[in-house]
Amino acid sequence: MEQKDVLKALQRDHAAELKKAAERLKGTARHTEIIPSPALSEMTGHEILLKPENLQVTGSFKIRGAYNKIASLSDEELARGIVTASAGNHAQGVAYAARERGAKATICMPTITPPLKVDATKAYGADVVLYGDVFDEAAAHAAELSEKEGMIFVPPFDDYEVICGQGTIGLEILEDVPNVTDVVVPLGGGGLGAGVALAIKTFKPEVRVIGAIPEGSPAWKNSFAAGRVTEADQVVTSAEGVAVKHPGDLPYALLNEFLDDLVTVTERDINEMILLMLEKHKLVVEAAGAVSLAALEHLNLRSRKFAAAHGPHVVVPIMSGGNIDTVTMGAVIQKGMIARGRIMNFEVELPDTPGQLVKVASLLARERANVIALDHDQFKASGHYTNAVSLGVTVETNGPDHIDRILAALRAEGFQPKRIY
Repeated sequence: MEQKDVLKALQRDHAAELKKAAERLKGTARHTEIIPSPALSEMTGHEILLKPENLQVTGSFKIRGAYNKIASLSDEELARGIVTASAGNHAQGVAYAARERGAKATICMPTITPPLKVDATKAYGADVVLYGDVFDEAAAHAAELSEKEGMIFVPPFDDYEVICGQGTIGLEILEDVPNVTDVVVPLGGGGLGAGVALAIKTFKPEVRVIGAIPEGSPAWKNSFAAGRVTEADQVVTSAEGVAVKHPGDLPYALLNEFLDDLVTVTERDINEMILLMLEKHKLVVEAAGAVSLAALEHLNLRSRKFAAAHGPHVVVPIMSGGNIDTVTMGAVIQKGMIARGRIMNFEVELPDTPGQLVKVASLLARERANVIALDHDQFKASGHYTNAVSLGVTVETNGPDHIDRILAALRAEGFQPKRIY
């Protein structure tokens, strides 16, 4: 966004625009209800109340900003059609909003976009154009279509109306949790974070707004350190919804003023929270939506303002979306179970004599370790000419203490197990 446009946006009546966005979204976006989390409250020592935008229409918060932007257009502008670029949630939000407003929508998506996301976008009535190998190429093509055919481009985050639409989440939090002290929000392009921070600081500035990012997506950390928008050299994270190299100019201006702190989380933190939401709340949360949850355990150590605050903390993490395909979900569940000590894989060399496999199996049964897989292979033994067999075992376990007991029991029987994961 041009600097003059950023300055113009900053001078608008934010309170009035946020209220206008809330009125526009009535009957379209769902007012997602707060969900108390006893599990996270016990884990962190703070009162944790979830804001489940994964239960939103289209499965993410994106419908809010997309609809508010499209609803702000004139009839003449709507007649020209809507165009945007996205590989995920923004595509579905724009497609849904355009359909609701009676406008034709064209969504440019990279050719590598999973078919499920393409089909979901088409299901809302949009025309999907697969173009380029990466998002940047699809975005350039969307801009070209907007220029040549006069369609209205709806940005995913660097737009004032989009930001105000996302800011309605903050208004709902203030309405539903009047004693809230902290709001934790994932940062990608920055539209969600900027909108929530704008709403919170406009109407209740004493509430802290804390951003959360994966360690493999450092654009916001770099930008705040540099004092200007700075593009990350690379982004490596499973949280594709926040995997943004170049933050938005307007989101940066707003967050630079209103964000209280920034917390970095690991991929392991993210995977563990996806699994916890499934087990404890029966909620499906995508990786980007779990970033704010992953930050909760680290607030005392990684957020100075949070740690320095007196009195009890009432924390609302925003789960930004739940659009995750089943294959990815399966992989995430397995990683989360490994991280939490719910699955262990180990290797052990056995003498190549009858009864050794039974001996190991009996020991695992006594320790109540459920065997998932076995790989019994004499060619994997450390020496090809030794009288030994390599045994690889994957077992379901009940946590780190259980794993320690199993390995100790194996050693007590004379085995030398090597834990792989």
